[in-house]
Amino acid sequence: MIQRPVIVGLVAAGMALLVAASLLTGVIEFGPAAAISDTEALRVLTVSRLPRTLALLLTGAAMSVAGMVMQMLARNRFIEPTTAGVGQSAALGILGVTLLWPTAPLWAQMSVASLAAVLGSAGFLLLIRRLPPSQPLMVPLVGLIYGGIIGAAVTFLGYRSDLLQYVEVWTSGDFSGVLRGRYELLWLAGILTIAAYLVADRFTIVGLGEEASTSLGLNYLQVATMGLLVVSIVTAVVVTTVGMIPFVGLVVPNVVSRLVGDDLRASLPWVALAGAALVTACDILGRLIRFPYEIPVSTIFGLVGSVVFLWLLHARPSRA
Repeated sequence: MIQRPVIVGLVAAGMALLVAASLLTGVIEFGPAAAISDTEALRVLTVSRLPRTLALLLTGAAMSVAGMVMQMLARNRFIEPTTAGVGQSAALGILGVTLLWPTAPLWAQMSVASLAAVLGSAGFLLLIRRLPPSQPLMVPLVGLIYGGIIGAAVTFLGYRSDLLQYVEVWTSGDFSGVLRGRYELLWLAGILTIAAYLVADRFTIVGLGEEASTSLGLNYLQVATMGLLVVSIVTAVVVTTVGMIPFVGLVVPNVVSRLVGDDLRASLPWVALAGAALVTACDILGRLIRFPYEIPVSTIFGLVGSVVFLWLLHARPSRA
């Protein structure tokens, strides 16, 4: 049996290698020594590579934790923000504020996107409450239909207003345009990820259901609202900054839960680390496949995530 300190050391070493690879991979090639001594290389590192790497880590960690929290709220392992209409609702909010207030600052776009995401999340949770608990696979199917309807509305409005290319920016996650000064909103997602960890025990109890939570003395509505806000704001910030990345909040929590268990206090740090590592690895892969051109990380992770999702559907859990 591998000791816990050894596992932590291996994970830390793996993350360090991914971060180093992200910082050194790009059209402008330079080594670690040049990054310190060469003025141009240092400028590329601080203006582009470092912000991009931080954005990758924050996005992967935040979306994975948001997916875990949403699964607890819905009591279903087969949903995440981008398959339950939350990401599409955020995109609809951004499109709405763009049409009605074209000169709106970024904070206004994020605020409206967050409000739209909250409404979209609440609508989905209310919708699935009418589904029979004996049919858990109906929840993700309803989520896909629900998100598809909202996404169709976004596409239709974008087409009517000649903003389809603008809409594509939000619906396809891509980090190629991340620069210093254009990613800082993602730190809010990081802060909310830490906040989710601080109340992880309450989210674990909420996953038992409303009756069980109330019988244990927990204010179910308060904690559920808190989780709804975390999921919605994190999704809105990510969609506003880099666009939607599918399957992150679905496959990462499921894989980690099979290895660690369902106690969020123990599993959330591993969920955040795994999400950050996978998104960073997929982005590096997208930069290398057609170098010097890039493939968006949403395309790479969509392919990887769909394969892992099919494995999750058919593989027998080790804790079963």
